[in-house]
Amino acid sequence: MTSTLGLSFLALLLLLGALEFAWLGAVRRRRLPWGEVGASLAIMVGRRLAQLAAAALTLPLFYWLWEHRLWQLPLDGVAAWTLAFLAVEFCYYWEHRLHHRVRWMWAAHRTHHSPNHFTILTTSRTAVTGLLSGAWIFFLPLPLLGIHPAAVYFLLLLNLTYQIWLHTELLPKLGPLEWLLNTPSHHRVHHAVNGPYLDRNFGGVLIVFDRLFGSFAAERAEEPCRYGLVKPERSHNPLAIVFREYGAILRDLRRARGLREAVGYLLGRPGWTPEDRPPPLPSGERPAPLS
Repeated sequence: MTSTLGLSFLALLLLLGALEFAWLGAVRRRRLPWGEVGASLAIMVGRRLAQLAAAALTLPLFYWLWEHRLWQLPLDGVAAWTLAFLAVEFCYYWEHRLHHRVRWMWAAHRTHHSPNHFTILTTSRTAVTGLLSGAWIFFLPLPLLGIHPAAVYFLLLLNLTYQIWLHTELLPKLGPLEWLLNTPSHHRVHHAVNGPYLDRNFGGVLIVFDRLFGSFAAERAEEPCRYGLVKPERSHNPLAIVFREYGAILRDLRRARGLREAVGYLLGRPGWTPEDRPPPLPSGERPAPLS
């Protein structure tokens, strides 16, 4: 079933991407970013091959945890599937959020944010190096807590399939649905590099965890979204796009003066420098929670 869903994902992505480009070219008379599209499709092929390798390496661990599960969620009704869906969505939220906050993880996720145009086919440009970034680690608790690995994979694939239609500027805000669901408006904010929008809206299907954990921002008419990276990606070379940040990390590690700086360059926020020292806190105060 999951392999059929994977093929359906690719077919739906290419169909919606073709329809959007036809509309943009014929009706909106926009100049289409064919160079970006070619790079994105090449990266998609690399991503698929990397997924097969990652599955071969990580699935045995997921099934080992399942064999040693602490409990079992019987997936025999709507309530159980809803609980499993919420668990996958919760793990996805934190996986996604940390991929924006930890540079080693951002090195992989950067690929998805590198297009300077926001279209359906942006969905095809996703992380090739997710195995290295540790994206899979965030979902390890689920089989241990009793959700079958096949169900985890199935629900995660549905989560990612849902997100295809979020990558477009053609759809407006969707009224009351904006309170519960991740929508194109919310995802435009996520991909924007404007200061008020940067690193917001990490949910997959839902936006509720962003609202709960303080990472939500609404799209505003007076603040049009600008897409891409803070330092825009100009190359259409798939290898350069995928590995650029890893090269930058290696250069920074070579000039690191001690363990603290090396750890900062690897695990600090993207753009961290040795000058980023937290100010001293008055006696008795604690750091503010991450927002």
